Amino acid sequence: MIAERNLLVSILKLTKDGPGLTKDVKMDAHLPSDLFVKLLEELQNENLLEWKDAFIEVGVENRLKLAAKAISRGADIESVSNLLQWQEFESISAAAFEKYNFAVRQNLRFKHAARRWEIDIVGCKKPLAVCVDCKSWHHSISPSAMKRVVKSQVERTRALSDALPSLKIGLDCCVWSRVKFVPVVLVLVPSAFKFFDDVPVVPVLQLSDFLINLPLEVENLEYFTKEFSHLRHDFY
Repeated sequence: MIAERNLLVSILKLTKDGPGLTKDVKMDAHLPSDLFVKLLEELQNENLLEWKDAFIEVGVENRLKLAAKAISRGADIESVSNLLQWQEFESISAAAFEKYNFAVRQNLRFKHAARRWEIDIVGCKKPLAVCVDCKSWHHSISPSAMKRVVKSQVERTRALSDALPSLKIGLDCCVWSRVKFVPVVLVLVPSAFKFFDDVPVVPVLQLSDFLINLPLEVENLEYFTKEFSHLRHDFY
């Protein structure tokens, strides 16, 4: 398990900016050749990477899977998180929304009540507007710290609901008659919290399952309803 953990961390480290050299990964992992080849072949058979003799290549989604696997094998959570590019975490999250036919906006910035706000991802699929705060850190987090994270995301979501239907924001949901704005916190790996004050805390690799079940579960979650009276003819 230690050998696999070390290999996973080395792969993440040396493929951060693109394909890594096999010899560099082996040297960094400090593994004997036979064990190195065995573990690398197992990862390739699991479709987690492509090993082409001199190079090891890992796609964005697989880097997240390798990171989760490394953590499950005992790697330090914060150190592994630091090996991921912020764009990787956010891009795979946005791709999950698009897979389930959500219209996606990333890094949405807007003004409301004399303040500037930013939401990492907003996914719109009638009648839902899912407002996501991506947290790529994942050291151990206390209940008080999680409460602050959740409270901030609830405030952002409420502000967006209040600000619409501003033409400057221009989300797809602005043409609907009614929208349910759902705050969500997205994290790298499972934490002690699945929900906090009825706000879901979702591991990124479980995002697809969450989106599939969301229409059935939304009434059990925190959300804000906004009606656009000038569009009452558009029923869902």
